[in-house]
Amino acid sequence: MSYTCEQLAEAFEGANLTVHGVYRTVLAAESAYTGHVERPTSKCAVIIGLSGQADFIFDGAERHAMEPGVALIGGVNRRLEIRTGGETFEYGLVHYLPEPPIGEAAQIVAAVSSLRVGADPEQRLLLERLLRAAALPDGMMRLEKKTLFYQLVNRLLVAARTVRHGPASTMVSDTLELIHAHYAEPITLARLAGRHGLGPKYFSTQFRRFMGMGPIDYLIRYRMNRAEELLATGSYTVHAVARSVGYPDAYYFSRLYKKHKGQSPGELGLKHRRNRPS
Repeated sequence: MSYTCEQLAEAFEGANLTVHGVYRTVLAAESAYTGHVERPTSKCAVIIGLSGQADFIFDGAERHAMEPGVALIGGVNRRLEIRTGGETFEYGLVHYLPEPPIGEAAQIVAAVSSLRVGADPEQRLLLERLLRAAALPDGMMRLEKKTLFYQLVNRLLVAARTVRHGPASTMVSDTLELIHAHYAEPITLARLAGRHGLGPKYFSTQFRRFMGMGPIDYLIRYRMNRAEELLATGSYTVHAVARSVGYPDAYYFSRLYKKHKGQSPGELGLKHRRNRPS
């Protein structure tokens, strides 16, 4: 099954992952690696093509062409053969596992996903930093290894989304910047679409393909997240928070907040006020 970048991002955020080894490997030209044909893979992996070309063949049938600008994610408990092309193939590899290996998020991060991520020097820099962190034994470096792993995955997913949607990525990036800077102001679908000379329906469709949700849904979710941050301080009334995120009607804001966060803003604010040191 093919997953979108948004689905993969949500799964990586939701799954409990353990990051294992980090490697940089070179395979000879016109060779076949068959170490996992009889012995299936025991871990998932993030694999980044660095130079050359190779085919990664899972279970004898599912073939993915690997080269610079392409990444693979997942692949646990699969029989894997690697066949290289006419030159040496070099790739970066980071092993990880979802623990426990159950649930939808674990299933998504374990499935094989191929991503076109383009040429991005930052990907290589993150891989090099991961290699250095993985070589050091202390706890701080283990924490840095996990932090860098998530940065690398995020970088790959953002790049894959940009490559896939091409010119639409610029439009969406501009829209996100506007929402993040002006979320407290009245923002309508017509305003967002008109900024790019598009009709609201077409603009909304393009935005949804890129982000996995419509522009107004994104605006509301962003406002609710900002409201949650303010309410968590225990310092502001519901009316004040509502106004600060663009809702003059506190009652309407409260209904939206409960729908998206599962509790009323008043309940959250009261809980944090009770927990504040006296």
